[in-house]
Amino acid sequence: MGKRYAQLQACERLVIDRLNSDGRSLREIGRTLARAPSTISRELKRNGRSTKVWFSGYDPARAQGLAERRQRRPLGHKLARQPALWAVVRDHLAMGRSPEQIAGRLTLEQARTVISHESIYRYIYHQVAQKNWLHRYLRRAKSRRGRLGKRGGSPASLMKHRRPLTERPAAAADRRQSGHWEADLMLFRQSSDILLIVHERTSRLTKIIRQPNRSAATTRDSLARLFDAMPANLRRTLTIDNGTENALHYELPMATFFCDVRAPWQKGGIENAIGRLRRFLPRRTKLDELDHGAIEKINRTYNETPRKCLGYRTPNEVFSDIIKRVALET
Repeated sequence: MGKRYAQLQACERLVIDRLNSDGRSLREIGRTLARAPSTISRELKRNGRSTKVWFSGYDPARAQGLAERRQRRPLGHKLARQPALWAVVRDHLAMGRSPEQIAGRLTLEQARTVISHESIYRYIYHQVAQKNWLHRYLRRAKSRRGRLGKRGGSPASLMKHRRPLTERPAAAADRRQSGHWEADLMLFRQSSDILLIVHERTSRLTKIIRQPNRSAATTRDSLARLFDAMPANLRRTLTIDNGTENALHYELPMATFFCDVRAPWQKGGIENAIGRLRRFLPRRTKLDELDHGAIEKINRTYNETPRKCLGYRTPNEVFSDIIKRVALET
């Protein structure tokens, strides 16, 4: 007998319910109805599971109603049925935003759930199966950072005026108080290509500064220019690693604290920021070949991207509110 793919009928569901209540096996029920045991199993699981409003197990009348409702459901993906919505989602993807950020931002802007991030992912990967490579819009997730050994080569024990992270104020850890920063270098295949990345822990605002080299004096000058222009309550602490580029940290206008050796997760904000920026600036990038203003544009795009951790507001929006609050306090 060939396989049958016809939908179960209401009368068959009555038989399934009666035989199942009598304790018959899936194979016995299947033989009675000339159906595969897997069909019976799927029917009982799909239409008999408990929900927030249904606790009574399998019921043939309810099962038939659910099946009919599923048959009436429009076929295809929501984004395929709504080209205007797909155009909006595609524009967000092109700006480097993740499906979760897009869904959250649309919900924030329209005060209702427009589409779930899972629906966006499903549509993208469905299109991949159709040879439309929409997955290229997605941020590449690395399994590991690929950094070997210790950066900078300076043992922590030789770092002058070094204070460990354990001495950092507790207020910096929970991200509730603004003015706590992290910094690190972003390196590329060409050793002369160096970016200094600075990250504010509360707003996730990130600054990208190009440096001609990774010397301690250059790094100190870059950070000093950034922080000297800020009021004291916007530059409370700076968390850094043990690289030689940070050897003159004590000359900065703020308290500095060091991660443990080979413990980059202790400054997870900046590590996450660099990981996100790698989508726009992969390691093979040659900075001299970028168009004028490209780094500034990437920086602006990053800070204008809604973040789940910020309630789908952008780092710029949150930092702007912080500046206003600080202005009122002074």
